[in-house]
Amino acid sequence: MQLNISGHHLDVTDPIKSYITNKLGKLERHCDHISTINAIVSVDKLLQKAEATIHVKGADIFAAAEHEDLYAAIDILEDKLDRQLIKYKEKNRGR
Repeated sequence: MQLNISGHHLDVTDPIKSYITNKLGKLERHCDHISTINAIVSVDKLLQKAEATIHVKGADIFAAAEHEDLYAAIDILEDKLDRQLIKYKEKNRGR
């Protein structure tokens, strides 16, 4: 799995990078077919945003989250991606 992390109007520091790596690395336990994850963190005035696109076999899964705290936004993003990956896996199990 390849993980790309970038920031818009924000310097991606080592603690942020390691937090994103730990959170999004947990998604591999649901699906073995993840090839790349592109994560983008950004700041809009007082709102912190986290977005991610996961490229899996046969589909692209996208989720975005906003919160006043960047770490909380990353947590929400991980929950959303987790639910979407479970749904993707259940859909493909029937085929």
